[in-house]
Amino acid sequence: MNAVRAILLAVLGLLSLATARPVAAHEVRPALLQVTETKSGQYELLWKQPTMGEVAVRLVPHLSSGWLEAEPVDQYASPGFLIKTWRVTSKTPLDGQTLGIEGLDRTITDVLVRVTLANGRRLDAVVKPDRPRLTLSLSGRQALDTPAYLRLGVEHILAGFDHLLFVLGLLLLAGMNWRIVKAVTAFTVAHSITLSLAALGFVRFPSAVIEALVALSIVFVAAELLPSPDRQESLTRRHPWIIAFTFGLLHGLAFAGALADIGLPVGAVPMALLMFNVGVEIGQLMFIAAAMAVILLLRWARARVRLDLAPLARMGPAYGIGAFAMFWFFERLAVAFTRA
Repeated sequence: MNAVRAILLAVLGLLSLATARPVAAHEVRPALLQVTETKSGQYELLWKQPTMGEVAVRLVPHLSSGWLEAEPVDQYASPGFLIKTWRVTSKTPLDGQTLGIEGLDRTITDVLVRVTLANGRRLDAVVKPDRPRLTLSLSGRQALDTPAYLRLGVEHILAGFDHLLFVLGLLLLAGMNWRIVKAVTAFTVAHSITLSLAALGFVRFPSAVIEALVALSIVFVAAELLPSPDRQESLTRRHPWIIAFTFGLLHGLAFAGALADIGLPVGAVPMALLMFNVGVEIGQLMFIAAAMAVILLLRWARARVRLDLAPLARMGPAYGIGAFAMFWFFERLAVAFTRA
């Protein structure tokens, strides 16, 4: 049995090294184009593009008015981002202009567009790789385009492989019964609390440290999945909701990193925060439903295979989840030290 465990750990460890991304696996960060009319006919434009170290994917925003073709008045790099700003004075109305993002169709990055006019009208929208052009329609309703933040929440959790592995670990630990309902509810309540507190600026923690601790939480859950007589009556196995709530506080701080990158719209913070949170939950429930379907399918297939797959079924998920999580932990720990 020890030999089987060693082989599984080695194979899955090599797999994680081969497939893990060279940066934090948590998210594909969106870019941001923010247009603010300070007074009639005067605009400030900000372009915020995520970078990987000193490398940035070539994304170039264009407005049909040509405002963004001029040299920016300021350009600088901040940790993880390239930022450019323009100041424009023009009689050309912003309403009806077409925004295009050159190079977006060759990426998996979204662009959040935020427009605020001097009369208080706002627009929040998302430009996606499959539709890299957007017509700015500012003559309609003034309310926040809530689907923008709802979509960001869904896409954020579905792209966050580390968070999904934690949820998968909870599902395997609690089983497909009422205990998983309690565990997921506890996880939801916990990360909603810290996400809200962090997004509103009440608490602050170094993002690299939080990301490393998130990975460590996944390692803990993976270790609890390993079969052992000593763990049959452990607190984690008897009450998985406790560990879900405890580590959910950490995951909420990590979720807040996505909102910190793109910001919250002035005047609509509660609604944007609510929609992002709801989006995260929708994505999480989608993943749980899909994971349950796969588990049931694997159980059906296993019952029809003559090979003894019991050791793999018991230990494979634990080693698979743990191997990826350990890679992320050491990777993120190195990032935390470099930023210290």
